[in-house]
Amino acid sequence: MFSKSKINEPGAKQAESDTPASASSAPATPKQTEYKASTPPKAKPPASVLSSDLHVTGNMKTTGDIQVEGTVEGDIRAHLLTIGETATIKGEVVADDVVVNGRIVGRVRGLKVRLTSTARVEGDIIHKTIAIESGAHFEGSVQRQDDPLNPGAKSTPAAKPNPAS
Repeated sequence: MFSKSKINEPGAKQAESDTPASASSAPATPKQTEYKASTPPKAKPPASVLSSDLHVTGNMKTTGDIQVEGTVEGDIRAHLLTIGETATIKGEVVADDVVVNGRIVGRVRGLKVRLTSTARVEGDIIHKTIAIESGAHFEGSVQRQDDPLNPGAKSTPAAKPNPAS
């Protein structure tokens, strides 16, 4: 009644595959490897957009991207920061990439800083690379640094306090 030939029949294989994966570790391992290998990498989230009718008072910090169309009174730190034509920033801006189409009153620190023809910047710019289009308005100083995101990496010597009072 029972013979080895029945084990190799399709019905016997079906019964064997109906067993839970935890009961048989050998077949589960290749499937788990395949599952992990077929998982797509996480997609980069879209930029956060602050609309033109939004007024923010306070600091913002993210590792992602921000597009500002409204008004911000405070410091902003991001990966990619885009200042729209209708935007006004009053505070320090720190980002890997800064694209200015609107107005900034305050310091700008970035690896790549770009002032478009509609940009209005009143403050110092500390950068690794900079591009200023014709028509951009800029009042302040420009300083190149290898690491502009690090505030302690200033190339000018720090003032020493006078111990005598």
